[in-house]
Amino acid sequence: MSRAAETVSPLELADYQKAVRLVLRHPLVTPGYPDKAALATVRRWAGQLRTDLMEVLGYRLVTTADTARLQRAQDGLDATRPALTRAGRPFDRRRYAYLVLTLAALGRHGAQVALGELADAVAADAVRIDGLGLDTARKPDRDAFVDAVTWLTERGALTLADGSATAWAGDPERAEALYDIDREILLAVHHPTRVLQHLTSVTALLDSAGALGMSAGRAAQRRDQARRARRLVLENPVAYYADADAELLGQLRAPALAEDLERLTGLTVERRAEGVALVDTSGRLSDIRFPGGGTVAQAALLLAARISAAVQRTGRHAPELLPAPTAAERLAARARRIDAALPSRALITELAEPDAEPVHEESGDVGREPGETRYPFVTDSWLRGRLKEITSEYGAGFAADLRGDPDRLLDQALDLLNAMSLIARVDGGALALPLLARYRGVTARVKTRATTQPPSRTTLFADDTAEDPTP
Repeated sequence: MSRAAETVSPLELADYQKAVRLVLRHPLVTPGYPDKAALATVRRWAGQLRTDLMEVLGYRLVTTADTARLQRAQDGLDATRPALTRAGRPFDRRRYAYLVLTLAALGRHGAQVALGELADAVAADAVRIDGLGLDTARKPDRDAFVDAVTWLTERGALTLADGSATAWAGDPERAEALYDIDREILLAVHHPTRVLQHLTSVTALLDSAGALGMSAGRAAQRRDQARRARRLVLENPVAYYADADAELLGQLRAPALAEDLERLTGLTVERRAEGVALVDTSGRLSDIRFPGGGTVAQAALLLAARISAAVQRTGRHAPELLPAPTAAERLAARARRIDAALPSRALITELAEPDAEPVHEESGDVGREPGETRYPFVTDSWLRGRLKEITSEYGAGFAADLRGDPDRLLDQALDLLNAMSLIARVDGGALALPLLARYRGVTARVKTRATTQPPSRTTLFADDTAEDPTP
């Protein structure tokens, strides 16, 4: 059994746990990212963090003079932590491609680089990739490239010495930007645990035990299962018992799991009949806040309340019960989509690891256990109808662009509920998962803010009299 932070005195435990949450929330810490005090906080506890993060979670903390890099052991493909643009939107595939090519191009430059010169280097590589390219004469391409450069700048890999990237994106003929390159941070940004050219599938990146050099044997396997269970609770809104295999289920139910995670993070582990969750009511660790502000989060909360109410119906109006896709099925589906874009040129097949036995998505009852868990199913058409009602009643508080595009709003709201493990998106609709019941009593009201000139500005608020929706 792990003894996380057992050598930390009670008087210093809160400071230690703050460092834990900091490095878990920001796997790369530099002199200026996420703030100027972060690196000193992590470095103070570096030795204890290095020991406890490996023992409890199987994570390796690598520190240098100017960086602290957490190497996570990945058990699944997670789409909920995207890189963000300057406008706060998730990177698309073009921006990710530009980011990778920018990292490669920076390795061929000296101590400084001009933005236009860097763009030309990236464009020379991008043109060799089918469907990509980088045309600096096109504003959308320049904006996407600057988003990738800005992401590196925020983390300190690049430091603006002169000029403006925004001005260059607006008119590269009239503006330029000059950057200093920090090679130590660049190395920390891209630190793969595999030789990527040797991979035949994205799932090969998920061999966490091999990646971090853990030993084999039955005792080691039990320790790794315990780490995997803790990671599952830490990295997800909830760990459902129905989604765990027999070995993992035993670890999730073990009392030591809650003790270790609470001691390590300072948060509270909550157990229910359906699963276990690490509760972060203050937002000190979570990368997604729900309920939260903004049109998508507000619509998602109201939609969650309607779905939760619908699944309580009985008799002829009760929703159909269907099995949710297993974790293996979800992983296989995501891997197939990613592997479809995997380039085969220059792949060294002799050194590549063999692919894992394929897992096929099944429909209905094929290949499932007789006592499987089933969840209430709501159709896409039903969801569209409920969102139309929500928009009609509360739309005055929604952003105009999303209010005018209900299909996009519904898709984003369902994606958020799915990311929070409140629903499982399936063909033709969604399955209501147990955590959704927490939002059963949510109501809302539109509060109008007084102003001297029409039109009035309205904002949506959760009703103070409603059931507390904090997850």
